[in-house]
Amino acid sequence: MIAEHACRKYSGRVGRSSAAKSLDAEAVRLAVLAHVRHVETNYDDLLAAMFERREARMMVCVAVAEILDKWQSEKMKGPLP
Repeated sequence: MIAEHACRKYSGRVGRSSAAKSLDAEAVRLAVLAHVRHVETNYDDLLAAMFERREARMMVCVAVAEILDKWQSEKMKGPLP
């Protein structure tokens, strides 16, 4: 779902490049990171509070990593095919 949105034309997302349209692993990874940063953390609030983009990203990087780790562990615990 995230990759699909990232690859959608005019989505305004990182993954809208031609690499993402072919589901290039790096483009999809960047799209997932952007999704987690914007949807799962307070990143947008930090930007609204006038933090620089780089500083705001550093402030949420631990939370982003924790969320990705959680998603990965949930995937590993899922039902076997």
